[in-house]
Amino acid sequence: MERTFIMIKPDGVQRRLVGEVIGRFEAKGFTLVGLKLMSVSKELAEEHYDVHKERPFFGSLVEFICSSPVVAMVWEGEGVVASARKLIGATNPLSAEPGTIRGDFGVSVGRNLIHGSDAIETAQREISLWFNDKELSSWNPTVKTWLYE
Repeated sequence: MERTFIMIKPDGVQRRLVGEVIGRFEAKGFTLVGLKLMSVSKELAEEHYDVHKERPFFGSLVEFICSSPVVAMVWEGEGVVASARKLIGATNPLSAEPGTIRGDFGVSVGRNLIHGSDAIETAQREISLWFNDKELSSWNPTVKTWLYE
């Protein structure tokens, strides 16, 4: 079963949207297998956003992610990486479709509430950065038979 990494960023936590975000993933039928509220170290933030290190916004992005707690999550389900990206919406909330998390709650690119892995390989890398194996649970929700053939 596929897994993805989702992070509710400091603005989403501060705006008290954690329950709303989790509810959308649960309503879609995905299984939560890892969850933690945490303060992010500068080292973890820099490693997570390593692909952006040459971009002018890298420093402010790292500073923002470290500014307040985040909620780090791992979700599991068939096609969860691609589906999560659709649930999240476009990076720029002004371009995000209504009904998506960013479309419904986001206001600006720099405060777009949530991060989601963009590919299976990225998800594997990000999950291993944010969680160790003991922090992830494998379980079978009883609803699974009603979701998958």
